[in-house]
Amino acid sequence: MHAPIELADIAADVLARVRDRAPRVHCITNTVAQQYTANVLLAAGAIPSMTISPEEIVSFVAGAGALLINLGTFDAERRGAIEVALGAVDAARMPWVLDPVFVDRSPGRAQFARELLARGPSVVRLNPAEFAPLFGGDPEAASRVAEVYATVVALTGGTDTVTDGARRAVIANGDALMGLVTAMGCAGSALVAAALAVETDAWLAAVAALAALGVAGEVAARTARGPGSFASAIIDALHGLDRATLRARVRTS
Repeated sequence: MHAPIELADIAADVLARVRDRAPRVHCITNTVAQQYTANVLLAAGAIPSMTISPEEIVSFVAGAGALLINLGTFDAERRGAIEVALGAVDAARMPWVLDPVFVDRSPGRAQFARELLARGPSVVRLNPAEFAPLFGGDPEAASRVAEVYATVVALTGGTDTVTDGARRAVIANGDALMGLVTAMGCAGSALVAAALAVETDAWLAAVAALAALGVAGEVAARTARGPGSFASAIIDALHGLDRATLRARVRTS
């Protein structure tokens, strides 16, 4: 197991690579999340793209460094775009993140998420409510799920648990205001995708991205007056995040 200071350095290194390489992350995401997700990616140093046009999506995905599939807006157009995009991902052997938003609210959405799981996402980022309809009611089973599906499970909430079946990290960073900003989780999934574009170890990429976002949330909360100002402050904090701050604040076990 990596010590907190080591994981802080890993997060700093991954963030530095994102800033240096400016990978493009193609996001098939929900309509509520698009602008905020794009701003978080830009603040981290990545480049967002969002098209779901059938005439364009293959070329957009093929030229990206990673793909995010977010099921928040589960309409026919996005569902079709996902199928086309995954074909481009398979051809390019590209990392991708599955964010199965609200699968707890819709059996049809949950079934489609199960079909996507069979396509081999690099990371599945979800919360405990979304974990239950896909894998059963016990989030403690995340390590077994990661092993069975040969993926990284990033289970986020009051604390974040990231496991690939063999390794497990619990990240205790963040602030309660993060739960009051629409698309914060969606943006976190996009940040994981940006990390995957520069880090081949999917577990390290997910840990680095979620630790960085959690620390940025803590920094932002020091000056925020409420969720509105916090939504802007965390983007600023992520943009200015440095190694010293990560070393001082990352809390993992």
